[in-house]
Amino acid sequence: MSDSRTDPATTFELVERARQGDPVALDSLFTRHAPRLRRWASGRLPSWARDMTDTDDLVQDALMQTFRHIPSFEARGTGALFAYLRQAVLNRIKDELRRKGRRPAIVTLDALNADDGPSPLELAIGKEALDRYETALTQLTPDEQEAIIGRLELGCSYEELAESMGKPSSEAARKACQRALVKLVAGMDRQVSG
Repeated sequence: MSDSRTDPATTFELVERARQGDPVALDSLFTRHAPRLRRWASGRLPSWARDMTDTDDLVQDALMQTFRHIPSFEARGTGALFAYLRQAVLNRIKDELRRKGRRPAIVTLDALNADDGPSPLELAIGKEALDRYETALTQLTPDEQEAIIGRLELGCSYEELAESMGKPSSEAARKACQRALVKLVAGMDRQVSG
């Protein structure tokens, strides 16, 4: 059997093996997706909540819960598993935020230490842009979503994208990402002008 860190099988093949009860395939899926999901999740957890719960623990918990149900998972194309796992992690983050409460702990203000962070207006505008991004993302195909998330949110190289998306080369992954980005921007623009 191959080492789970270097298993050359495609994600689809690993899912099929895992559905049949292969623990090595399940370990390979975990090893393959956990680092990308940790990077993605770390940007989603508000800074005031990051010290309350370790992002790694959230991701690991979400993956373990999701992989318990792998026999019932239906792969509906390239990137379906990653999109499913990403949603599971997002749901776990939301659950954790609800559990911890929506507000950070009350702290005293120090007049000498002005906040150089974004203003409430900048935060609101950023939230609106993020909402448009998320909405436009849901209108893309799973392959396009994987390209966008991999490149923009996880910072994957085109080589990494080619491997995870089953593309023949980094150039093919770059072009797929570029086409997906054009569709994403058009979707965001429609929300503003619509």
